[in-house]
Amino acid sequence: MKKFFFTVPKGSLALSLTAFILRFVFGLLMIPHHGYAKLVEFNERKGQFMDFLGLGGTFSLSLTIFAEFFCSILLVIGLFTRLATIPLLITILVIFSIHNWEIFGKHELVTAFLGGYLGILLLGPGKFSIDYLLFKKGR
Repeated sequence: MKKFFFTVPKGSLALSLTAFILRFVFGLLMIPHHGYAKLVEFNERKGQFMDFLGLGGTFSLSLTIFAEFFCSILLVIGLFTRLATIPLLITILVIFSIHNWEIFGKHELVTAFLGGYLGILLLGPGKFSIDYLLFKKGR
């Protein structure tokens, strides 16, 4: 498991560029209107935010902000990429459950985020990342 999360395998330039584009685009898309908006409107939203698993609205909102803002920043810079993707995937799955698992129609952007984050998790950070600088082996 440690090897999966903390190694950056050798790959072609195309794979590394693809990993960078996925990380950058999906990380950047989540930050301004989702993560940052919730962060700056925390006090207004905490009372009405959904109570996930009985954790309370404030704690659920905090977890969502952690995923959508802070984990997205980690994706953009390519630091702890695969670990940062996990809270984002959990958040997306919670959003799916709220919208009755509707993958097409009004909420199809959620489906795109799910596909992007799964791709990032499987592909890894690529050579254009801080992970590559920190965890490269045998180079």
